[in-house]
Amino acid sequence: MNARVADIFDIDVLSVFCAADGRYGNTLGVVREGRHHPDQADRQAIAAQLGYSETVFVDDPDRGVVDIHTPGLRLPFAGHPLVGVAWLLDLEVVNPPAGEVWVRQDGEFTWITARPEWAPPRTLQRYASAAEIEALPAPPPGEGWLYAWAWEDEAAGRVRARAFPRRDGGVVEDEATGAAALLLTALLGRALNITQGRGSQLITAPGPDGTIEIGGRVRLLTAH
Repeated sequence: MNARVADIFDIDVLSVFCAADGRYGNTLGVVREGRHHPDQADRQAIAAQLGYSETVFVDDPDRGVVDIHTPGLRLPFAGHPLVGVAWLLDLEVVNPPAGEVWVRQDGEFTWITARPEWAPPRTLQRYASAAEIEALPAPPPGEGWLYAWAWEDEAAGRVRARAFPRRDGGVVEDEATGAAALLLTALLGRALNITQGRGSQLITAPGPDGTIEIGGRVRLLTAH
């Protein structure tokens, strides 16, 4: 029997990659007791009913083993779910299917270290100005997952971006996308301060051995 969201009492809802004043951020559902919902079809149904860009199921809180679902598919890696669940459970390591992700906390930001090759494919399309990014329709015409970006201040590494999944699942625009920020940082080879969506903030920096560090603020919206 498929689980219904109304039957589940262990979902925390977070906002990940918030602005400095706590606004914006990408909504995330975290099912702390993933063992109560072991069936993948049930997990997919729960993620679809919740309708967030991603929902995380925690299978082992001690080892940080997690399973990530969008409303339409399962993901081996995604940035905002890992930042969010690491903050919520105060983890030092998170283990999605893609591999071991190290975490650090600095008070304001939660950081994860990941590899660009773990991120799902994205079309990274540069535009001439931040104004062009802000004027884009949702979604822009075309096929495939689009990450539209432009420099706000190239010398300072400040980027304006928006993200459009352009796939089934009902998410027209992704408010804050860690995987795409990871890919853009790898492409440009430098630290970035990204304002995405309505005003979410993602901070990135290249690390050793081809890794990328992604950081952001998290706040709790509702707890169960």
